Amino acid sequence: MLRTLVVGAHPDEPEIYAGGTVALLARAGHAVKFLTLTNGDAGHHEMDRAPLAARRAQEAWRAADALGVIAYDVWDTHDGELEATVATRARVIAAIRGWRADVVIALHGHGPGHPDNRAAGRLVEDAVAFVTNRNVAAGGPPLPRPPLCLVMTDYAAEAFHRHEIAVDVDEVLEAKLDGCLAHASQFLEYAPWQRGFADQAPAAGDTAAGRAFVAEHWARFVAAPEAARPALQERYGAGHAAAVRHAETFEQAAYGRQVGEEELRRLLPVFGA
Repeated sequence: MLRTLVVGAHPDEPEIYAGGTVALLARAGHAVKFLTLTNGDAGHHEMDRAPLAARRAQEAWRAADALGVIAYDVWDTHDGELEATVATRARVIAAIRGWRADVVIALHGHGPGHPDNRAAGRLVEDAVAFVTNRNVAAGGPPLPRPPLCLVMTDYAAEAFHRHEIAVDVDEVLEAKLDGCLAHASQFLEYAPWQRGFADQAPAAGDTAAGRAFVAEHWARFVAAPEAARPALQERYGAGHAAAVRHAETFEQAAYGRQVGEEELRRLLPVFGA
């Protein structure tokens, strides 16, 4: 059984940026875990931190159920206060080792955007440098070799994210959208309030309307970007690629294990025969 760890800064990021891919991996037999390095307790316009953190943890587990994710850890670090310290790096090393990860999917560690997101990306990058080092005592025995590391996009990384690996998620689109809808505090409340379309948000129990709402307002992370067509063609063929409506894309990170096409397909069994 292959083991995948997706590391975000806040609950809901693994779902919107990589939810379709992990649903496919789970269907293929991967053990998938989500880890967020903060509890997301700043992300609301009405709720206070403590009740919001508790609510977001509950939402995370509902999202895991929707996607086939078997573990979801939400660290009790305040939203907006994540720093790339040596102590926190040690916790990330322990998390990667503890999961015995074959694949790690993370955020970009550099560039503009939310400081937590960038710190989360840097922490993974720095942690991976030590996961095989027996003299770094963090989280049990070292891994026998580094994991394959992929970088997912986020809202602030779109300008420089490279669409190197593109995954057709058409067949698991509903699972991805349901994973997002599980985070009602974000996709139906806070983000619409921030962006000025809260009056358009459907009721939390209206699944069909909720899926359509997320697909419309977060289309750039749901629909297949045209920039992904070459990568889709490379692994699915031109005919299949032309028909793909929804895709997620990743870069192979400069850190971690560098793999060729055969090993990539073994570790990511999502491209078909």
